[in-house]
Amino acid sequence: MEAHFITGTGTDIGKTWLACALLRHWLAEGRRPAALKPVLSGFDPLQPQASDAGALLAALGREVSSAELDAIAPWRFAASLSPDMAAAREGRRIDFVELVDFSRRAVAAPQRPLLIEGVGGVMAPLDETHTVRDWIVASGLPCVLVTGSYLGSLSHALTALEALARVMRSGIPGDGAGVAAIAVNETPGSTVALDATLEALSRHVAGIPLVAIARDSPQAGVARLAGLLCPEAV
Repeated sequence: MEAHFITGTGTDIGKTWLACALLRHWLAEGRRPAALKPVLSGFDPLQPQASDAGALLAALGREVSSAELDAIAPWRFAASLSPDMAAAREGRRIDFVELVDFSRRAVAAPQRPLLIEGVGGVMAPLDETHTVRDWIVASGLPCVLVTGSYLGSLSHALTALEALARVMRSGIPGDGAGVAAIAVNETPGSTVALDATLEALSRHVAGIPLVAIARDSPQAGVARLAGLLCPEAV
């Protein structure tokens, strides 16, 4: 499948940076990728180019305009809070059914490769009863889990994987929540080496491809992940 959900172990883990790197890689190969960031917290309408959605549009070579933002990020909130809290602060809420329908329409469209970037981590609340995990499952998409190499990242990554696996074991309908790859973004200044993080993580995630994204030379890791997600582009 050439459509994937980009999720993470938490916020500020590098989901948008990695999504943009993948988009630029595919564009350089002559492909026509697409990307969505349907739910966005911490959005400043005076500086839309500084937002995650603005970064995705720039990576795609598209204008950062109101119309383009509406097309890829219709649920935008000002507060840098979890989506449910940010929406409530504005007297709004995220309609989960509408969010899933929006995502599925994008999946049905012909543009490929397609990335749908989530918000926060796997278990970030979207409303009173739904989390990003529910969104992943309902989208029917395999996901890429983005984590770091900081001290504690192993526990965070394995906890996120367990949360995804629990949904699959529960028999809840949906083809999503499969993990296509784990991308380990090297954390600047970490006391834990990137290679050591991958080696330790590999002992617990048999069968899931691990991709290292080195901070100083990310190109090789980005290219490998791009090839895993869309083998035809290799």
